[in-house]
This record gives sequence, structure tokens and C-alpha cells, in this order.
Amino acid sequence: MTAYTPRRAARVLLVDAAGRVLLFHGLDPARPGHRYWFTPGGGLAPQESPSAGAARELAEETGLRLAPADLGEPVWSDTIEFPFDGTWYRQQQDFFLHRVPSWQVNTAGFDDIEQRSITGHRWWLPAELAASGERFYPSELPALLTRVLPPAPEVETPC
Repeated sequence: MTAYTPRRAARVLLVDAAGRVLLFHGLDPARPGHRYWFTPGGGLAPQESPSAGAARELAEETGLRLAPADLGEPVWSDTIEFPFDGTWYRQQQDFFLHRVPSWQVNTAGFDDIEQRSITGHRWWLPAELAASGERFYPSELPALLTRVLPPAPEVETPC
């Protein structure tokens, strides 16, 4: 039986005006071949609220500074179990949705483990992500985005 380290986390679905979500590309240092895409966010400090942790992580990882209240209520929560850097975690996580017209990601606030494990970032349309064949977390992300984002406006094509 695997012993899990409990962890609380908060993550942000950062969505631009084009309906694209920001994802980081990373790897598990203990398993460098295990590469995947994931949302900004991370572990909460003791006694830190999910919205405060999400705002802190967003500032550290993207340079975007928001008040916790700007994130509103979580749009989704789940519990996952996963290994990272040789430790198995059972993580309870809340996801917040925040829209920006656009954003130039600034990763200067990455800590040591983020510098070693995050290899890049990209803005993804939900349909692109679903069709990509890439590994991403949470695996329900395209469906989640479809549920929390309004449909894209229809573009009329000239005859």
C-alpha cells in the first residue's frame, strides 16, 4: 500500500480573450520522461485559503497580481493522487477561473523546483488541447473548460 503525503492546492484556469487557457509544460524530476501540461497553481501554505494561495501562485508563476477576492469562488474541486519528485501525494485542489484580455507570462518568480521542472508555457484552445494527443492534468480539462466557458461567438462567413 502506498503512503500518501496529504496536500492542499489551488489552481487557476487563466483564460485570454481568444478563449485560450494558459498551461505550463513540465516534467517530474524523478521521471524526466514523464512530461505533461498543467495549469498555474500549487500547494497551499498552512492556514492559507485556496483563493489566497491561487493568487499567490499566479503572481509567482505568471507575474499576474490579483487580490484573492478577484478570483471569486472555485469553479471545480477534486482530489487526485500522483507521484512527483519521488513522493506520492493525495492532493485536494480547487480550480479558479480568471479572464484576462491577454497576458505576457513572466516566470521570474519560479522557485527552484519550478525552474527545474517547468520547460515552457503555451495558451491552448480547449479543442486544440483535446485533439493534441498531449498529456495534461487534470485529464478532464477540456470538458471542464467547455463547462465553465461560454461558447465561442459564431463567425459569419461572407457568401
